[in-house]
Amino acid sequence: MAPRKTDKKNDIEIARFADHIVIRQPNRLRRAIRRVPEDHIDDAVARAEAALASLAGEFRSWMQVECERLAAAHAAIERNGFSREAVDELFRAAHDIKGGAATFGYPVAADTATSLCRIIEHAPDLTKVPGGLIGHHVDAIVAFVRENAAVRKPGMAEELSVQLRMLADDYLTRANHDRPEHLEAVLAPSIVPE
Repeated sequence: MAPRKTDKKNDIEIARFADHIVIRQPNRLRRAIRRVPEDHIDDAVARAEAALASLAGEFRSWMQVECERLAAAHAAIERNGFSREAVDELFRAAHDIKGGAATFGYPVAADTATSLCRIIEHAPDLTKVPGGLIGHHVDAIVAFVRENAAVRKPGMAEELSVQLRMLADDYLTRANHDRPEHLEAVLAPSIVPE
């Protein structure tokens, strides 16, 4: 190995070899690092888990609020029909539950909200969705949260969620037989582990 040459102006190290050159950039971050003793190491993950645990009591009330919002959006559709505003509110409520329920300890509610979102996104005409399919999704989500289906053991809640998803997928497959872009999305496997 050839002796290293240092460009003092930029602190770049250049090492020349017979068949290659190695150039090392200065690590300016070394000046930004502060060493702390082993007994003072901050565990960010532990702090985050502690923060989540301190909020755990609020998760149930947050989920109840989201379920009330979902039920209200569905009730508005039942009363006044599928207006753009009503459908948007139903979708947003279901999507918020889909996004937060698993984190808050309600994975079955999240799965069912995902199925409801798929119906809203891929049904060519929501007025032609079989009677009760949307309502059954809404009722199931509300029941899962009300009955505290946050338990991690398999049971009736998971089976109901799977059955609702199968019914939704079956309907969407039939309804989108002439819409290949939607049919492809309906038939594609989930990219989220189940």
